[in-house]
Amino acid sequence: MKHRLVALDWMRGIVMILMALDHASAAFNKGRLVTDSFFLYQVGMALRDAQFWTRWITHICAPTFLFLAGTALALSIERRVKAGENPWIIDRHLLIRGFIIAIFDIALISWFWYPGSVLLQVLYAIGLSIILMIPLRRLSSRWLLGIGIGYFLLNDLLIGLVLSITENQLTVVGGLFLHGGIFSGLIIGYPLFPWLAMMIVGWVFGRYLIGMREVESPRWSPKKVLVLSGLAALGLFVIVRGLNSYGNMLLLREDDSLIQWLHVSKYPPSLSFAALEIGLMCIILGLLVKLQGKIGENVRRNNPILVFGQTALFFYLLHIVILELSAHALGMHMKMGLGATYVATGAVLILLYPLCRWYRSYKTAHPRSWVRYI
Repeated sequence: MKHRLVALDWMRGIVMILMALDHASAAFNKGRLVTDSFFLYQVGMALRDAQFWTRWITHICAPTFLFLAGTALALSIERRVKAGENPWIIDRHLLIRGFIIAIFDIALISWFWYPGSVLLQVLYAIGLSIILMIPLRRLSSRWLLGIGIGYFLLNDLLIGLVLSITENQLTVVGGLFLHGGIFSGLIIGYPLFPWLAMMIVGWVFGRYLIGMREVESPRWSPKKVLVLSGLAALGLFVIVRGLNSYGNMLLLREDDSLIQWLHVSKYPPSLSFAALEIGLMCIILGLLVKLQGKIGENVRRNNPILVFGQTALFFYLLHIVILELSAHALGMHMKMGLGATYVATGAVLILLYPLCRWYRSYKTAHPRSWVRYI
């Protein structure tokens, strides 16, 4: 374990726990709210407080997952480049790993969540984004940052143009890359381009960390960069959400209540969604970097948050299988409430902790085996 990266693992571990809560709700909670899209929400729908907040606190998961995947990718590739590895071998590894991750959505996750249909969720977005980083990693950080941020600034415009061309009819091609959608036998929850943009920004942050190591007294510490970036993103969120027009992906505020302010579009991710969630993530990660600096070498290796953060994909695959199988076996699938949701979350975390510890140990002992792809 590299101590300087522990804050990244903590952040990833936190979102894995929140992700387990959301997916426990999907398995057990009959009142689960999924209204965070203009596809799914109708004006005047009730947004019950407890259900809304249980769903809302998990919105940070996917953006953080993609952002930190980009950061980890930049760091790992840099290590391989410095070790003198052939660039084409690195590209081949990215191609195989991206393909395997994307296939998990089709071959495993679809079967548990929507049997009989193909579901393209976060693993589809991560896998294909990794593959697209093969050419994109050749670009400079400035270009990549411009592409990542620029995409979200233009996201509403691009989708509007595509829909105008198709006369407001959703198409599979548009769904795969821009807006998602539900088609015959195909459910696209995570269109590629907006989530790729989040990975690109995370990649740029990873490059920044690499460059910072080579500077004796950097002017901008990671904590300062993260906190200031987070505040800027939250400021952008306030502006976009306050104007209540462009950048909200048609999911507009109906009043000035806090819930309406935070009821932003995840499907597809709007500018207000991206600014809010990336902003919150940057500030939390900045605080974790500060905490790591205070703790120093006294990091507890077997802290559950750290363990889950260092085995994120393994955790993701197993927790969905366990939750769905348990809910069906107990006859509780989508029949219970928030109490059962939180109990199921705690239970799956307790069950996964020793499994994730074992997997981490196995991966450390066999770095060149099949585990390098998961």
